[in-house]
Amino acid sequence: MADLNEQDLLDYDEEEQEVKDIKAKKDVKGSYVSIHSSGFRDFLLNPELLKAIVDCGFEHPSQVQNECIPQAVTGMDVVCQAKSGMGKTAVFVLATLQQLDKEKQDASGGPQVLVMCHTRELAFQISKEYQRFSKYMENLKVAVFFGGMPIDKDKKTLKENPPHIVVATPGRLKALIRDRSLNLKNIKHFVLDECDKMLDALGKFKIQWFRTTFQYIFPDMRRDVQEIFRGTPHDKQVMMFSATLSKETREICKKFMQDPLEVFIDDEAKLTLDGLQQHYVKLGESEKNRKLFDLLDALEFNQVVIFVKSVQRCIALAKLLQEQNFPAVDIHRAMNQEERLKRYQAFKNFQKRILVATNLFGRGMDIERVNIVFNYDMPEDSDTYLHRVARAGRFGTKGLAVSFIADDEDEKIQKSVQERFEVTVTELPDEIDISTYIEGR
Repeated sequence: MADLNEQDLLDYDEEEQEVKDIKAKKDVKGSYVSIHSSGFRDFLLNPELLKAIVDCGFEHPSQVQNECIPQAVTGMDVVCQAKSGMGKTAVFVLATLQQLDKEKQDASGGPQVLVMCHTRELAFQISKEYQRFSKYMENLKVAVFFGGMPIDKDKKTLKENPPHIVVATPGRLKALIRDRSLNLKNIKHFVLDECDKMLDALGKFKIQWFRTTFQYIFPDMRRDVQEIFRGTPHDKQVMMFSATLSKETREICKKFMQDPLEVFIDDEAKLTLDGLQQHYVKLGESEKNRKLFDLLDALEFNQVVIFVKSVQRCIALAKLLQEQNFPAVDIHRAMNQEERLKRYQAFKNFQKRILVATNLFGRGMDIERVNIVFNYDMPEDSDTYLHRVARAGRFGTKGLAVSFIADDEDEKIQKSVQERFEVTVTELPDEIDISTYIEGR
């Protein structure tokens, strides 16, 4: 089959992806998966995994981990919805590592675990979590593949150092499969993270026999996920996770599975974040900059994420903040992958304290120091709102979210948030008690 050129790779629009650029995670207490050691012994995990968990310094499994892991480690299919920061990633990372059989990795080098997500940045982050929890599993190999990087390097990895676990975006994965660099015949575990972003559109079609045949060609990422799934063995474990799953999408997920465990911990009205204070400010469009500057001067913060609706506004606002001597950096789809990762790392390492971003940064991102989020521009729907504000108040810690309401459409979104979720969003008071949004104050 003909080789695929770099420009042929699908590069999905950031507004559909809604995830930020991520760099390597450090072993920091409370980071990304938020898992805990005592209690995991009850799950009968192998000693290497337990040792890695202890190294992270955690104590108790979260609710989603308690409900999912005991079944997931037995190979049961799982579809799970739980709010951001509950440790969903730990479920499939630990479950797949527990079941991995390194002795059966045959000469063809095909991976046993395939994890797909909708952005390059989230793929990178998940691969780091696999590396973190497999640190005591000798000779275990994890590879991450995504667009924007040379595909020849991925081909070389598959040929010379074949991985047990592959984490990838659908476009790059499909390219590697098409030119026969990657075969899927040994796949035992198929995982979709943030599955709603990849499967939502499927509900518009009548779909049958997901494990044997596909009768329709779907556009964009949904089509690629289906084609990749079709190329994997029939006998495998399938797990899908997201913070937001409509009832329609849940049914689509289950069509990929056989009698799955269904865990919906934070269903519809209960989707909220403990410890996160949420407020709004009604103002005119021309008043946004002055109000933002005043709040940044008045509030105490560790790090801040400011969400805007377009690349142009992202660039302009970051420049304006820099001119006012705020330590700001912007991240958006108009810059190349290397520059995005570089800027993310500067923010991650606390070299920059303010990040201006579009929805590229809205899902799956974990920066433990972020305690304030601004919706400079309101998101397009309540799901995106939830994912955005979840960047603060991770894992039940304290945080503050402030949304600017500039017109009737913004107000409509704000009302839909309060109607759908169990959350009270009040008008921003003149003074805010610092102890309500900063830990230990």
